[in-house]
Amino acid sequence: MAKVGYARVSSVGQSLDVQREKLNDCDKLFEEKRSGTTDARPQLKECLNYVRDGDQLVVTRIDRLARSTLHLCQIAQTLREKRVDLVVLDQNIDTSDATGRLLFNMLGAIGQFETEIRAERQMDGIKKAKDRGVQFGKRPALTDDQIVELRDKRKKGVLIKDLMAQYSLSKATIYRYLGANTP
Repeated sequence: MAKVGYARVSSVGQSLDVQREKLNDCDKLFEEKRSGTTDARPQLKECLNYVRDGDQLVVTRIDRLARSTLHLCQIAQTLREKRVDLVVLDQNIDTSDATGRLLFNMLGAIGQFETEIRAERQMDGIKKAKDRGVQFGKRPALTDDQIVELRDKRKKGVLIKDLMAQYSLSKATIYRYLGANTP
């Protein structure tokens, strides 16, 4: 039986040191610096492929492992099929017994609830900001006068590559400003 650890932080600026220290008893440790909301977590995938019958997957907190209750349930199903127990250190969960499995599922549901509440608050804040006239997204690269000038230059035969150099814009942005019907 191997103890396999998985550690994750959301961004490059964060440190894995605290999790590494808590997972120092593990025989093997998989770690990555990726957002939990992304599907592209290669170390988690490798970790789940690595664990075998009788192993323990050890994490410091549930939110380090899964991005949603659904994802957590999918991981739990994978672990069950492989006969691998999950140990969550900070929440004192061990899925090798019924109480641990119950607590695991309850905490996963609560975590998903918190994520959804946070998203609702964020959307409320964005709506209020828009109501106050706050503009979101990237600011236009060119003013209205510059757009007219760009279109005039193109009508006079100035090459796209020259317009790109003059305005320091990509080809796609130049064409966007010219409009879909402009050659």
